Amino acid sequence: MLCMKKRDGRTLDHKTLEDIRIHAVQRVEAGESPEDVIRVLGFGRTVIYDWLAKYREGGLDALRAKPIAGRPSKLQGKQLKWLYQTITSKNPLQLHFEFALWTRGMVRELIRERFGVGLSEVSVGRLLKKLGLSPQKPLRRAYEQNPELVERWLSEDYPKIQALAKKARATVYFSDEAGVRSDFHSGTTWAPKGQTPIVEATGQRYGMNIVSAISPRGEMRFMTVEGRMNAGKFIEFLKRLLHNAKRPVFLIVDGHPSHRARKVFEFVRKTKGKLRLFFLPPYSPELNPDELVWNHLKNHGVGKRIVRSRDELKRVVIGHLRFLQKTPDLIRAFFHEPHVRYVIA
Repeated sequence: MLCMKKRDGRTLDHKTLEDIRIHAVQRVEAGESPEDVIRVLGFGRTVIYDWLAKYREGGLDALRAKPIAGRPSKLQGKQLKWLYQTITSKNPLQLHFEFALWTRGMVRELIRERFGVGLSEVSVGRLLKKLGLSPQKPLRRAYEQNPELVERWLSEDYPKIQALAKKARATVYFSDEAGVRSDFHSGTTWAPKGQTPIVEATGQRYGMNIVSAISPRGEMRFMTVEGRMNAGKFIEFLKRLLHNAKRPVFLIVDGHPSHRARKVFEFVRKTKGKLRLFFLPPYSPELNPDELVWNHLKNHGVGKRIVRSRDELKRVVIGHLRFLQKTPDLIRAFFHEPHVRYVIA
């Protein structure tokens, strides 16, 4: 038999070494000489006898590669449970940190202060992944928001509105206003690494205001607004919303002064039940599905265009909103976003 240069098992991966051990023992069991087998494989002669002893004591399973134990965790089970609950239920401001987001650096500081354990940011990242956490873009909520009012809206107020709407056979709309600027941009463009791309655009800026309303059934209405929104312009939008409406309209809005003006309440009263207004909790835009209309308009409409004039901005905005009007499936999909799913739950 040919003799091979001796091999160092430490240079082989565990799966390869496992296959060699099993193959060698099987050849010996088939009648070959142990020393001939191990010489051909290129290992020291004593190794084969260790393998045979393991095989005869525990079978082939005794020859298989054992998982390598990693470095022991510096945090124990109870500590990891506390860390997970803290990150998922609190923000850093509640623990007197200066920053409001759970970054790896912030979690690292939390671990150091709470448990006296020092970890690198890379180790913190691995730890967070093991806990089933991932970096995500957060929803913004005003610190003035009252959690009790939000909870009451979700558990009591909105279910009552739903029940009333069902009884009156009314259509529930959510409405909101927004301003759109020509210099807003979104998305990315391919370019050579290390060279930030430049997209040429006009230095002039244009803006316009819009009001819209959407329903869980996929209906949408909108109106452009010249200047700032006020009670008179809001009433004009309400008239358009009621035009040709076959059912009563329940409209849910925020507490903007134009929505709560006396002349607005007077207009609603004169509709004799054809229109009813309801108000979201203060500082709670995330509860309004109509916010997603503006997100779609800005990120998929205006944000991907170079707008060169006020008229062009108006054409882009109206064109995109008409596209949404003609795509009720997309409007209905807005109501399936996690933070507004309560509307259809």
